Amino acid sequence: GIRVVVFLLDMNILRNLLGGGGGPMGMHNFDMPQGPFTATYRVYPVSFIDKGDLEKGNKIILPSSALEQLARLHITYPMLFQIANPIVDRKTHSGVMEFIADEGTCFMPYWMMQNLLLQEGGMVTVQSVTLPKGQYVKIQPHTTDFLDIANPKAVLEHSMRNFAALTKGDSIVINFNKKNYEIDVLDTRPGNAISIIETDVEVDFAPPKDYVEPVRAPVAAPTAAPSIASGAEKEAADDDFDPMSRRIKGGIRPTSSAAVPKAKANGSFTAFSGAGHTLRKK
Repeated sequence: GIRVVVFLLDMNILRNLLGGGGGPMGMHNFDMPQGPFTATYRVYPVSFIDKGDLEKGNKIILPSSALEQLARLHITYPMLFQIANPIVDRKTHSGVMEFIADEGTCFMPYWMMQNLLLQEGGMVTVQSVTLPKGQYVKIQPHTTDFLDIANPKAVLEHSMRNFAALTKGDSIVINFNKKNYEIDVLDTRPGNAISIIETDVEVDFAPPKDYVEPVRAPVAAPTAAPSIASGAEKEAADDDFDPMSRRIKGGIRPTSSAAVPKAKANGSFTAFSGAGHTLRKK
């Protein structure tokens, strides 16, 4: 038979074989830049270039020179970035949609600019990063309106397709039926920032910020229908009741069907449990 031997060459050896590396055998020096992509731009909302649909996610638009530099740095898909306001301590993470911005400018969703406390024309720092694939995220809607959606989990899953990353502490915006819903990202795992591209993420919901626990009004105990009893009967009933053990020694004498609690086999009962006129056993 024919034996096929496959040799895996280390990149440094390959460069030397091709005449690179700057060693004795090398006649040419390959340009292999190291480190992340970093650039500073003036930022504007995506609506300035008729890209309002990008408000539904967290992807930005960079100039073509950024793509050239990313290619030289061998940064490949998925391209993820840390976006920072250099003046205040505000950071988030995003993906990139296109490389069509004018040189020196960057466009991003307006809600992201608000999170970063950026004004139109302000300066923003963009740096390439590698984020772990997300496994878990806990979110909190700002208002209970989000829970009024027929299937909020399905809406969230669909909306997250427009997002590349999530950052703990961020407030993101979900758009559904022409209405924006603000949602806080309370927790992310396995890191404080995660990639949600082509990955399954467990989602946990916290009660909305404006959610108020309903106050249960106290229910008045129902009053039993008065019964007419002779003095002897009343005295016998008093003798049969043991206030310490809350038991009826000689059983229950019914007076009306609405006021009679159900007795246990041993004669004990729970008087007026607070559920309207219903008397229930423990």
